[in-house]
Amino acid sequence: MENGDKQLNNGGQNNTFRSGFVAIVGRPNTGKSTLLNFLAQRKIAIISDKPQTTRNSIRAVLNFENAQVILIDTPGLHKPKDALGAQLNRIVRNTLKDVEAVIFMVDASQVIGTGDLFIANEISTLATPKILVLNKIDKVQPQDLEIQIEVARQLGEFDDMIPASGATGENIDKLSARLLELLPEGPQYYPPDMITDQPERVIVAEFVREKVLELTREEVPYSVAVEVQEMKPRKDGEIVDIFATIFVERESQKGILIGKGGRMLKDIGSGARAEIEQLLGSQVYLDLRVRVKKDWRKEERYVRQFGYTE
Repeated sequence: MENGDKQLNNGGQNNTFRSGFVAIVGRPNTGKSTLLNFLAQRKIAIISDKPQTTRNSIRAVLNFENAQVILIDTPGLHKPKDALGAQLNRIVRNTLKDVEAVIFMVDASQVIGTGDLFIANEISTLATPKILVLNKIDKVQPQDLEIQIEVARQLGEFDDMIPASGATGENIDKLSARLLELLPEGPQYYPPDMITDQPERVIVAEFVREKVLELTREEVPYSVAVEVQEMKPRKDGEIVDIFATIFVERESQKGILIGKGGRMLKDIGSGARAEIEQLLGSQVYLDLRVRVKKDWRKEERYVRQFGYTE
């Protein structure tokens, strides 16, 4: 996907061109996707307060004056309970093998605990530069933040620690500048007007799944996968027709998603269509269907079919 908007400059650095891939890692719900969207200056990754919201490694291309940073938003590392969870962890670990730097995000508004320590130990053996970002400081009182900073220092050795907020943008310029200092000299990997290498139909599917996460509760959000079967503009070019299927694991979940008189499915489609139209810059006709694929999260073949690949 391309963007004609000019990104941030690199703070007046010299003419040496720096570039590299940077993984954002952390427990679920630490704000990784929010940070990525803020830096990309556009919504690329979906956001929800539910675990396992991010299921793919999503790349945002940040173009600076003399640098290009490719941010990779990863699923949250966690103890897997099924084939999907195991695959998400593999995606994260494989991403970490081939990056120039790592942003480790910790939620400053929550207890810093064993889950954070698990990830800190996971990345401790990496030779690449690591920045610990204490995120969501907009939700923390100053005196409590000082305590959280001291606790975070116990997580390991980092090239820098930056308290910040991906929601408000506080200290994000400082994070960008530090990243540019740590990245090596390198080529321009993507054209300067590109903001992501994620196919549009993948982002469209994610926008539909985001609305399911927003509007449903209990086990339904975790049992949902979305597949876009067809996406094409009409001959007049003014409307894009999109046909997609929402997969669930139980007939009862299908009933919840469709809702009484089809109301829930209509609300999901309406909310997703608004996001998709902003993404594509054109009107959209969105046709959603719901199908049952029993226990798909336990079957690796279905996990891969729905696009959760390394």
